[in-house]
Amino acid sequence: MIKLLDGTSHDKFQLLKNMYSDDFYYGYLKTAALSSSGLSKLKKSIKEYYYYLKYSEPKSQALIDGGLFHTMVLEPDKLKQYVFLEVESKNTKAYKEAKGEHPDVYTAKEKRDAERLVDALFRCEQAKSLLINANYEVPAIGNILDTPFRAKADILRNDGAIIDLKTTQDVHSFHISARKYGYHRQCYIYCTLFNVPPEAFTFLVIDKGSLDIGIFECSQEFYDLGKQETEELIHLYHDTIANPDFDINDYVLRGTL
Repeated sequence: MIKLLDGTSHDKFQLLKNMYSDDFYYGYLKTAALSSSGLSKLKKSIKEYYYYLKYSEPKSQALIDGGLFHTMVLEPDKLKQYVFLEVESKNTKAYKEAKGEHPDVYTAKEKRDAERLVDALFRCEQAKSLLINANYEVPAIGNILDTPFRAKADILRNDGAIIDLKTTQDVHSFHISARKYGYHRQCYIYCTLFNVPPEAFTFLVIDKGSLDIGIFECSQEFYDLGKQETEELIHLYHDTIANPDFDINDYVLRGTL
């Protein structure tokens, strides 16, 4: 059994089955379990994380582009449900009307941009070799410091290795952006939930400009840094968001200039 943040207990196998549904994974579990992406918001701002839990937020263009790329690589059958419009802007009447009728609407340019990345990825034999003998979008759930966490592996290979797809503006600086965007915490959380060592976690990265492809394995140092920060943020979560005596409205940052 897994006890979630809302105090309810669930059979782990039933939870994993339900987690294949995006509505359940990104809906209910958004507030019922912590995640790598949630910790990134908490690290940036307690208030940002609080309002992330409370309200839905518009996706940035980077998230939209990355999500479409992921779908094309990992779940291409879903594209049948998507609407692609040849419009000059998302401010056009045609786009707004389509968006009001369908949950997944993209411009033709967004589609072409994603197809460009997919084509480059599948032309690289080393990249393709990481995608075979594997299952895609595999969920996991478990406890870290007695706190429930959720995760979904982009690619879980039959040998237990995890491959995570990323897009970037500059693959040559990925070693810097990986720490900036909390990928070391993602490495630790995923390795813990899937019970694999850090050397089994690999980032498969494509540069959105040059189309250069990077394959980055994770060191013990990278994993250990992720562990340290994850544990610190779990304590911060329990001291603030989960603390019934914590008043978000009275929370301020103080300092001397």
